[in-house]
Amino acid sequence: MGTAAQATTREIEPAVMAREIQALASDLRALAGPLEEQVRALLSPPAWASIDEVYLVGSGDSHHAACAAEMAFEEIGGVACAAMSSQRFLEYGGARMRRRSPQRALVIATSASGGTPRVIQAVERAREGGAATIALTCTADSAVTRAADRAVVATLPEKERSPGIRTYQASLLGMLLVAIRLSEARGAADAGALRQEIVALADAVDATRRAVEGRCREAAERVADAPAMVMLGSGPSHGTARFGAAKMVEATGLLTVGEDVEEWWHVERFAYPVDMPLFVIAPPGRAHRRASEIAEAARGLGRRVFAVVHEADTEVSRHAILTLPVAGEAREAFSPLLYHLFAGYVASHVAERLGRLPFQKKR
Repeated sequence: MGTAAQATTREIEPAVMAREIQALASDLRALAGPLEEQVRALLSPPAWASIDEVYLVGSGDSHHAACAAEMAFEEIGGVACAAMSSQRFLEYGGARMRRRSPQRALVIATSASGGTPRVIQAVERAREGGAATIALTCTADSAVTRAADRAVVATLPEKERSPGIRTYQASLLGMLLVAIRLSEARGAADAGALRQEIVALADAVDATRRAVEGRCREAAERVADAPAMVMLGSGPSHGTARFGAAKMVEATGLLTVGEDVEEWWHVERFAYPVDMPLFVIAPPGRAHRRASEIAEAARGLGRRVFAVVHEADTEVSRHAILTLPVAGEAREAFSPLLYHLFAGYVASHVAERLGRLPFQKKR
């Protein structure tokens, strides 16, 4: 007779990741309005306007979403922003905050489950230091919502157990909406238009899903034999790269690193094997030219280069053995909503080819 743990294990198959991706567009349409209402009610207009520094705190996917959202807080929200892992904030970032102006700081602590211990401790530490705290979660009435001053809860219907994909988008969306609210509190006239930009990206999410799914299966066939791989991105795409690497590790158990484009050139280009798969995530934006240069150099070194780029891109894609196209237009600060879709598909297909289940349940 199987144990309860074994029954639970059988529930998590790699195919669940594809179903998560299929739900992203409808989630984005459904969540944007309710989350915006929650964000608007968090603080009074003067309180929003008083914030000049934001700390985005989380672990795992929540930290990756924070890295992806950091640009939006600085470029759109007009505030200094630091995306920190929960451990870093606890032991180092909190002290920095207290030396500055904690009364003008906002700490957004993200935990999809609502129960990440170090994130909860970070919230408590931030409150002790005098900062305003917001919990961002997919779990109502959870430990993190009780620990924070206020909370934003993204409810995801019919959520399956899976390496987080829907929860990642929900966390990222919540952060982006807070960044827009900060801009609005500072008198930005285009806050409504910015929110509409995000909602409109749901169509691009659907189009990207359709464009990339088949190619991701082909990519999986080309990388499943590799002992390790790397995903590259800069700026908000560094967060996307780290998230993509996390999905590969969780789904397949293969060592996968999410790295900054330039840092790869200084370190990981010396790693073996020379044909290691390399996914270059390069939306239109500030780092696009350097991403193209690195893709060319990596191909010259023998790497199997995959380009995650806009469907009309020719600069990065010409150096790739396969392009994973992204449909639609998005400003760079919002591009993480579109450029992560490939990762769940490739990871699930690799897991299927290797006969593995997520989280090392079948080695």
